[in-house]
Amino acid sequence: MKTVKFLIIIVLSSMMFSCVSTKKYNSLNESYQKTLEENRNYAGQVDKLKTENNGLESSNRELASKNKLLDEQIAYLRSSGNQVINTLQDMSVLSAKQAESMKESLKNLSEKEAFINGLQAEMRRKDSLNMNLVMNLKSSLKNINDDDVNIKVEKGVVYIDISDKMLFATGQYNVTERARMVLGKIASVLNAHPELDVMVEGHTDNVPIHTEFMNDNWDLSVMRATSVVRILEQQYKISPVRMSAAGHGKYDPIASNDTSDGRAQNRRTRIIVLPQLDQFFNLLVKK
Repeated sequence: MKTVKFLIIIVLSSMMFSCVSTKKYNSLNESYQKTLEENRNYAGQVDKLKTENNGLESSNRELASKNKLLDEQIAYLRSSGNQVINTLQDMSVLSAKQAESMKESLKNLSEKEAFINGLQAEMRRKDSLNMNLVMNLKSSLKNINDDDVNIKVEKGVVYIDISDKMLFATGQYNVTERARMVLGKIASVLNAHPELDVMVEGHTDNVPIHTEFMNDNWDLSVMRATSVVRILEQQYKISPVRMSAAGHGKYDPIASNDTSDGRAQNRRTRIIVLPQLDQFFNLLVKK
């Protein structure tokens, strides 16, 4: 009887050991198969990257070859130009003075090409600066209604149009407290770009005005522009050297004055942000 019990225990133990071993084997085999699949995926990605890299290297070699060919052609044309001049001079077709003049023209052509490339690079830099400026302004004024403040770029210049209803009371030129906050946000961006000039323009509708301090819309537009300039200078520390104020009265409308909505659009103050023109002219003078 004891022998039978012992045999039963041995059989059961053997079966349990067999079950545990099978589970471990299956688990290890599953992990192994998963690892193989991951390795195959990685290998595929590596092959794809190698193919793309080979393509890029081939493109780079092709571009380098084309660039070298262009350089050789430019050098040949310049050399040919000088040879033609020397040949004509030897044939007495050109005088020494004429030959020297043509050589100088070839030299000037190269200098002008370099100058034009420099101007184009400067224009690209300015366009990039304008886009960065617009993005900073819009980010700073993101909580302001677009009907009250409109920012845009036209002909390489940044314009900030501020509505009359935000800045001033009807027929007045004193800036409202809410508008001072808006001007402060604009000033913080402008102060970060001291290389830019600022022009403030006042605009009105065609409704006549005459008060103790103002004779007409000319006066109103100018006084509104100078009010904004003074705040930018005195409260927000923008250098007055960078700023100017102008009034257009009723003579530069952007909408019809025949409707109340059109007149509201025409009553506006415009802040124009532009590069310092003397720097541009200096660049021209150098050449």
